[in-house]
Amino acid sequence: MPKHDPYSSLRNRSFLRILVSYGLITVAREGQMVIVGWQVYEATHDPLSLGMIGLAEALPFIAVALLAGHMADRASRKGIAITGTIGLLLSAVALLIFTLRPETLAHGRVWPIYAVIFLSGIARSFTRPALTALSADVVPRENYANAVAWRTSTWHFAAILGPALGGLLYGFSGAAAGYATVCVLMAISVLGLMLVAVQSRVPEREEMTIGESLRVGLKFVWSQAVVLAAMSLDLFSVLFGGAVALLPIFAKMLGVGPQGLGVLRAAPAVGAVLMGIFIAHLPPMRRAGRTLIISVAVFGLTIIAFALSRNFFLSVLILTLSGMADNVSVVIRGTLIQTMTPPNLLGRVSAVNQIFIGSSNEIGAFESGVAARLMGTVPSVIFGGLMTLLVVAITAWRAPQLRRLREI
Repeated sequence: MPKHDPYSSLRNRSFLRILVSYGLITVAREGQMVIVGWQVYEATHDPLSLGMIGLAEALPFIAVALLAGHMADRASRKGIAITGTIGLLLSAVALLIFTLRPETLAHGRVWPIYAVIFLSGIARSFTRPALTALSADVVPRENYANAVAWRTSTWHFAAILGPALGGLLYGFSGAAAGYATVCVLMAISVLGLMLVAVQSRVPEREEMTIGESLRVGLKFVWSQAVVLAAMSLDLFSVLFGGAVALLPIFAKMLGVGPQGLGVLRAAPAVGAVLMGIFIAHLPPMRRAGRTLIISVAVFGLTIIAFALSRNFFLSVLILTLSGMADNVSVVIRGTLIQTMTPPNLLGRVSAVNQIFIGSSNEIGAFESGVAARLMGTVPSVIFGGLMTLLVVAITAWRAPQLRRLREI
């Protein structure tokens, strides 16, 4: 057997440029969400207003994600990624302008922020499947698993820096400085994507309508029982177990300001980075299905523990463990999708995955806001953790193909 090379995909210069740009986009977006969350909660003092942020991003994301996947299979993936990132940059510029003109957000009026988040959701829906498929264009198929591990680690590492940076900038320099930094990072990421060298790819030539093309992607996902089960497991666990949207409330409960909120937002990503680097140095994972199910169960338990914690440092530790468990499922699911999907369908399948996973974070944020309004913040998070454990049990029972999945 050839020796496992944990850095094989990183030796690819184009993939490395994609990775850096992807990381900068994530740093910018995660930092922006900390600033937006604190800004909105300070203006409204309503947990539902935090959930509305997630809903404002999820609705357009779901509405156009399949179309974005279709375009990623038919047009230039590099061009789509660049255009979508420019859209995210313009959204950050709009938030900066609102902050520099306080009268725009006077008297608790936060709908302009929701409107910008709505538009950024459209841009993100095009960017994510294009970047995922673009990675497959520049990395040899035998390095897909390694590339997925490094990409998820990069996302989580950036998700450490982003919230911490956003919280520190907001706490010490104000929202305007935070949004200005986001704009700079987005602009650099656009330049990085422009430098990616992609070999010419022959797009699909089938004569079919957009609707038929989208049905092909959906039909493929539906026919792959293991992929569908993995997506569904992640969808419902994130939907019920997402406490991230309520972190501004927990930050106030724990007696920490926006700086502490940044640390809490970054903690899951710290654990995810550690786990991602560990996975990248391992040979192909054995008993992947059982590992996936166990990791999501651990994630649900950490959510319950976090809701019960009243110590800031213990809460940070629990969130770190939740990130470690979550990243195991992210790597397994990402590897399954890239290895089991034909290259000409990868854009559409990635879009379906983004609907399952990407939108579940935002819909989960809305669900958390509604549940917190109805049940109270702590009971709603405990309820979400219990529902996650129930989803794990049902999936383990109803999806034997996933449970028996071995090496990937």
